[in-house]
This record gives sequence, structure tokens and C-alpha cells, in this order.
Amino acid sequence: MMTGQFIQNDFTGWGFDFPVGVNPQGGMRMVTGAENVERSIRLIIGTAYGERPMRPEFGCGIHDLVFEPSSVSLAARMAMSIKTSLARWETRADIIDVSVTFDPADTSLINILVTYSLKGSYSPRNLLVPFYRIPTEE
Repeated sequence: MMTGQFIQNDFTGWGFDFPVGVNPQGGMRMVTGAENVERSIRLIIGTAYGERPMRPEFGCGIHDLVFEPSSVSLAARMAMSIKTSLARWETRADIIDVSVTFDPADTSLINILVTYSLKGSYSPRNLLVPFYRIPTEE
């Protein structure tokens, strides 16, 4: 969490923290750096195409697959959709891999593991994003 001055040359930018809050100085709580990129990745994956009226192409196509039964094919289609969306909308990160796995204990839960590194960094990061869908009779 960012509470002091922003770094002027930080290419990752900065944005409002969520949930919205107040910092110790009484201003809006902000995030920057890797945390800002991580929040952006979560936002892209969690937004369905057409969900934003002023930017209908923003988001990810996995939301169209919520009624599909679990399969290797579904995992591959989801991973490709996520990679494509992140390549388009999150240019501050190099996406190394996207892994999609189905939770055997909860058929409504899909675990999405995004492995990425910040541009200019050789330090890979992992981000686990849970995705919920309509459970099916399998």
C-alpha cells in the first residue's frame, strides 16, 4: 500500500486502492508498482466483454464459458482467452504462462494461475485468481 509520495518515473503508474479508503494523511489510499499491476490483472480477468458501456471490448471472454462442463478443452480455451486479453490490456507485464485448473472439491471453482513479470524485470510473479461458474452435473 502506498502512503507517501509517488515515484515520478514508475512506469506502473498508480491508482485508487480497493476497497476505497483513506490514507494516514487524510487523502485517498492509492496503490502503485507491482500491486497496481496485480489489481489490473484481476480486473481484466474479472470483467466480461460488454460489461463496461464506454469500453465494451475491455475484459476477458471467459465469462461466456460459465455453463461449460469441466474439460481439458475448456481449460485450454480459458487460458488462451486470458492470455489474449492480458496481452492487449496489461502492457506493463510480460505474461509467462496462464494455468487453468478445476477444483475437485468444488465444481463451481476454477483456479487461474497467472505467471508474469513486470516489464524490465526478470523476477517472475504468480497471481492466483479464483473464478466461479455455474456448477454442472458431471
